[in-house]
Amino acid sequence: MGAPDTTAFLNFSTPSHASLSGGTRDVIEPATGQVLCTVGIANAADVASATRASAAAQKAWVAVPPRDKAAILRRAGDLFQQHFDELALYCTRETGAILPKGQHEIREAITICHLAAALPMQSQGLVLPSVPGRSSIARRVPHGVVGVISPFNFPLILTLRAVAPALAAGNAVVIKPDSRTPVSGGLMIARIFAEAGLPKDLLHVLPGDAEAGEALVIDPLVPMIAFTGSPAVGRRIGELAGRHLKKVSLELGGANNLIILEDADLDLAASNAAWGAWLHQGQICMASNHIYVHSSIAAQLTQRLVTKATHLPVGDGASGQVALGPLIDAKQRDRVHAMVQDSIKAGAKLEAGATYEGLFYKPTVLSGIKPGMRVFDEETFGPVANLITFDTDEEVIALANHNTGSLASAIISPSIGRAMAMGQQLKSGMVHINDQTVNDDCVNPFGGPGIAGNGTSVGGPADLEEYTQWQWITVKDTAPAYPF
Repeated sequence: MGAPDTTAFLNFSTPSHASLSGGTRDVIEPATGQVLCTVGIANAADVASATRASAAAQKAWVAVPPRDKAAILRRAGDLFQQHFDELALYCTRETGAILPKGQHEIREAITICHLAAALPMQSQGLVLPSVPGRSSIARRVPHGVVGVISPFNFPLILTLRAVAPALAAGNAVVIKPDSRTPVSGGLMIARIFAEAGLPKDLLHVLPGDAEAGEALVIDPLVPMIAFTGSPAVGRRIGELAGRHLKKVSLELGGANNLIILEDADLDLAASNAAWGAWLHQGQICMASNHIYVHSSIAAQLTQRLVTKATHLPVGDGASGQVALGPLIDAKQRDRVHAMVQDSIKAGAKLEAGATYEGLFYKPTVLSGIKPGMRVFDEETFGPVANLITFDTDEEVIALANHNTGSLASAIISPSIGRAMAMGQQLKSGMVHINDQTVNDDCVNPFGGPGIAGNGTSVGGPADLEEYTQWQWITVKDTAPAYPF
């Protein structure tokens, strides 16, 4: 496949680094090793310059009428639709995905923009009870500048889900996308919103590494940080943000549980387990990285997963009919492989996979997983189905709650009452009965406790709460006389 068409909507024939002082970097397509474009890399000085400009622009943005804000967000959604095929292919290539995944990112982007367009037209506060002669109002006001630090796996969705509602609520935004996916995770969004008519300096995109991310977290002009990524980096960001008294939204994934009870349909259960574990090579914060199987059906389910692992095609998702694409880079591949090999040495049984060519890692099945093995204790973030057996409901609930919290859990069983009772005991931000763990409708609160994050949620009813803060206003006809 040739280089991107430089006459298209995303025109990166000229490297986008003119205003950044941290050097340049090639953006590499994982499936082919081809250079997609060259982007600038931001350093701490670039972050400080961007936040100053954003803080100044935000003051005028607050005064823009709600209908005008909504119109810009609707136009952004329409532009994603207008350039659907081009943008979907770029997302596919940059993230090492299959084409349906790239198309999914654009469809969700359209929905996110349209949902955000409704926010400025909603009630912005409450009239509170008060004494006669005084009005008491609680209103939602923007934070000012919101810093968004986003990951490589679903870069468009996981960036835009913060950017769109933050802008709708009256904030400016500075994005620090992963430097491996700076276009889908930032530059594409900036191009869309510029075309949609967003005023200058309200949205800055600063591809970069830890220096840029840390500078954004500690910048005094940025009162809120929205981060999606690993628990290790999330802890560091939470620590820095806490020192600077900032609001922080952490979505970390980390531990997700798919529980398959003994009365489950085995074919349906295997289909759900394969999808939840291997979709986008397992590089999803909601991936079913812990698959708990009742011991009475474990052998049968394992065999079904082995058959799927053996037959699912792996290759370049942008150019062929494949089920899995490549991992994002060699560092991620080596990490996944080391976790698998370490767990095998610790007693896990390799049922299928655990081999790779280049960045293409075969769907892998491990059985006999127990606490203390790396694939149990850490988030694999690769195409590995980790099978854990159990005998009682109480046992599996204790195992699933081992990490003190998870982003997503799911239970498969025709016994709805039993599954619901179990689900209510799981320390999980999202619970699905008779489905796998990878689910999001954009209108739902999305987040989780413990290792999954800091208990905050984004999406749907959570957005206005997340990207604004309360301000209390009282009004009296005349000032009272006090006894002092």
